[in-house]
Amino acid sequence: MPGVNRASLRADAIAGITGALVVLPQGLAYAVIAGLPPAYGLYCAMIPVIVAAMFGSSWHLVSGPTAAISIVVFSAVTPLAAPGSEQYVTFVLTLTLLVGLIQFAIGMSGLGALLNFVSHGVVLGFTAGAGVLIAASQLSYFFGLDLPRGGSLFGNLRQFVIHVRDINLNVLLISLVTLGSA
Repeated sequence: MPGVNRASLRADAIAGITGALVVLPQGLAYAVIAGLPPAYGLYCAMIPVIVAAMFGSSWHLVSGPTAAISIVVFSAVTPLAAPGSEQYVTFVLTLTLLVGLIQFAIGMSGLGALLNFVSHGVVLGFTAGAGVLIAASQLSYFFGLDLPRGGSLFGNLRQFVIHVRDINLNVLLISLVTLGSA
């Protein structure tokens, strides 16, 4: 293979191991955010990397699941099925296939260049909105509450206020220590 020597192979191996140590736990978390069983997060952390490696490499792009995509999937599929159910997983897999086909068609047609015209404000707004949705969806885990899943932003906040007396102080302490050490 051209351009591969002992030093570059070692550097690539270290990068791969480091990436795996970061992406695998993230994949578990992103699966939970998306309403899927955690094992699906491992699939999402491994399979896209293999597919991306077959089509080339990038110094700037990390392949795999993201928090924003997880919350979009959760928001899109939750009205159709209960999170974690077999039907929910089927809908997510169907959505994934359709999005992949659409992305392939956009890439082959050259329409991806249109993304250069999306303003910075739109990207910031989307990112901020995704952050708020992710934070609201994780309230039950952070405070150790047994809240119903699949609600809207305001529904989640309403349920949190209703159950605020039921906060598990042990879980909250662990959450705060973890957040403080990050």
